[in-house]
Amino acid sequence: MPLYEYELCEGSCKVCGGTFTLNRSLSAAPLTHCPACKKPVRKIISAFTTPHKLKPLSITDAKKAGFQVLKRIGKGEYEKQ
Repeated sequence: MPLYEYELCEGSCKVCGGTFTLNRSLSAAPLTHCPACKKPVRKIISAFTTPHKLKPLSITDAKKAGFQVLKRIGKGEYEKQ
């Protein structure tokens, strides 16, 4: 389930602090009020992370992982390495 960040439309709150994050399913209805203080809220756009490679995958690493490694020998022609 994705994380969604919300902030109060106006004012502040001692309970929620004005901003909060919730786990919500994609099929859940949009949240319009804070579950703690019942004030109106809006969803804010937040940063997200994506997986990244620490180093390029080498030919031996690819072979160990079970991939078939091919070398281009001509236009549209490849051979196993």
